[in-house]
Amino acid sequence: MNLNNRLTIYILALAVFLIGTIEYIITGVIEMMAADLSVSTSEVGLMVTVFALSAAIIAPVLIALTLNMDRKKLLMTALGVFIASNGLMLLNLPYEAILGVRVIQGASGGIATVVSMAVATRLVEKERRGNAIGIILMGLSSSLVLGVPAGTFFSEYFGWRALFIIVGLLSLLPLFIISVKVPSIKEKEAVTLRMQLSVLKDSRIVTALAITLLYVGGYATLFTYITPYLQAASSLSVTEISGVLFLAGVCSFLGSKAGGQLADSKGSKFTILTGLLLQTATLLLFALAGVHVIVLLLVLMIFMLGTWSISPAQQLLLVTLVPRNPDMALSVNTSFIQFGFALGSGLGGYVISRTSVLHLNWAGLAAVAVALILAIRLFKGHKA
Repeated sequence: MNLNNRLTIYILALAVFLIGTIEYIITGVIEMMAADLSVSTSEVGLMVTVFALSAAIIAPVLIALTLNMDRKKLLMTALGVFIASNGLMLLNLPYEAILGVRVIQGASGGIATVVSMAVATRLVEKERRGNAIGIILMGLSSSLVLGVPAGTFFSEYFGWRALFIIVGLLSLLPLFIISVKVPSIKEKEAVTLRMQLSVLKDSRIVTALAITLLYVGGYATLFTYITPYLQAASSLSVTEISGVLFLAGVCSFLGSKAGGQLADSKGSKFTILTGLLLQTATLLLFALAGVHVIVLLLVLMIFMLGTWSISPAQQLLLVTLVPRNPDMALSVNTSFIQFGFALGSGLGGYVISRTSVLHLNWAGLAAVAVALILAIRLFKGHKA
C-alpha cells in the first residue's frame, strides 16, 4: 500500500467517523433535545431508530440500484447529501421534520460508509483488504470514543443544533480530498441485492446474523438512553457524564482491539461467547450498581469492553461461513448491526414510555440472553 493511498483511506475513515458521530450523538444530548423540542425522551430516541433503519434498509437498496455508477461519484453524492442534511439543522425545524432529516442522514451516511469500505479495498492489494476495512471501521468506533463525548461537552456551550452544523462543515474536508485523490472506480463484478440476500439461505448464517441483531439490540437498548440512565442512577452532571461517555468510548475501542486479537489467537467461538457472557453479567449487575457510582461506572466500562469485543469475532465467523464471498457477508452483517441499533433504541423507548429508565438493563438482558442461547446452539456444530 503506497503512502498516498494509505492517507486516502484514513480520509475515508474520517468521513465515516463524522457519519458515526451524527448517528450516535443523540445518545449524549437526548435530554437537551427532548426539552428543546417539547417531546418525550423516547420520541427523541426514535431519531436513532430511523437513522439506523434507513442505513440498514434504504442504503443497501440504493447501492444495489446504482451498481453501474462510478463508486467515486456515488460516494461524493452520498457525502454531499449527508452534508446538506446537516445544514438543514440551521432551520428551526419541528420534531417531525427532524425525523425526516434523520432518514436522509441514515440513507446517505449508510451509503457513504459501505462505499468507503468498497473504495478502500480497491486502493490496496488483495491481501491488505481486511486491514483497509479495519481502518474504516476504526473511524466508526472512534466516533463513540471522541465524537459523542465531545459533542455532549460542546452542546452545553453551543446547543445541540450547532453540533450538526459543525460536523457538516468538517465533512467538507473529506469530500474535497476524495474529489482530488480517489480515482474513478467501477465495480468489476456486479453484486445485486438478490445475490446479497442469497447468503441467507444458509441457516448458520441466519443464526449468526440473528446473534448480531440481538447483541447489538441489547447494547443499544441501554446505551441510546445512557445519559438519562446515568442521571437517574447517579448524581452526575452533564459535564461529568461527557467524561464518562469518553471513558466508555475508550473501552469500546479497546474492546474492538482486544476482540480482534482474541479472535485470531483463541478463535471466534471463544471470543463471541466470552463477550456475550460479559454483556449478560453486566446487564444483570446494573440492577445492583446504582447504589455506588464507582461500581456503576466499573460495570458500564466492562459492559462496553464485552460488547465491542464481539464485533471483530462475529465478522471473522461470517467470513469463515461465506469464504467465497466474504464482502457480501460483511455487507449483510453491517445492515443487521444497524437493525440492532433500530431494535434497541425502539425497545428502550418503549420501556421508558411504559415504566422507568432504570429498567432498561432488563430489556437489554432479554435480547442478549437470546443471543447467548443462539450462539451456544450455533457453536455446538461449528468449530471456530
